Amino acid sequence: MSNSLLSWFAVFTRSNHEKRVAEYYAVRQIEHFLPLYHVVHAWTNNRKAALDLPLFPGYLFVHISPQQRLRVLGAPGALCLVGHGNLPSPLPDFEIESLRDGLRRGSFEPHPYLATGSSVRIRTGPLAGMEGVIVRKKNSFRVVITLALIQQSVAVEVDCDELEPITSQTSHS
Repeated sequence: MSNSLLSWFAVFTRSNHEKRVAEYYAVRQIEHFLPLYHVVHAWTNNRKAALDLPLFPGYLFVHISPQQRLRVLGAPGALCLVGHGNLPSPLPDFEIESLRDGLRRGSFEPHPYLATGSSVRIRTGPLAGMEGVIVRKKNSFRVVITLALIQQSVAVEVDCDELEPITSQTSHS
């Protein structure tokens, strides 16, 4: 099949089934990409284990024509192709190639999705524990911290890895 007719699609899988689905695709010669990152876990019994875990838990990518959708969804643990409504949405080739290239060059690890307007808590540094809202300024993260008592706010630049999203379970309110 011509490469020009193929597109990358994200496959949503059952929890912890990414590697099984990838094996299914490999056996059936379905081009796929499961980005993994390397981590060393220390267990409570002082044992360590090196693991390769999915960079995007619950997802992997396939390079197929839209007509191959049913073949892809036949994998045990594959739930759906990600898209809008009943139509799967193709991913730009450059995103997959950039991700592959980045994984070859350096170390990646998952990070919670942080969007402009998200409530976050600063995890480290002199402002650890402070909560605010993300605003973007050029290519960096800025967090606006508000002191409600005096109705004043301040913006501070923070590295992405210093932030954690605030959810209803983690909020101190």
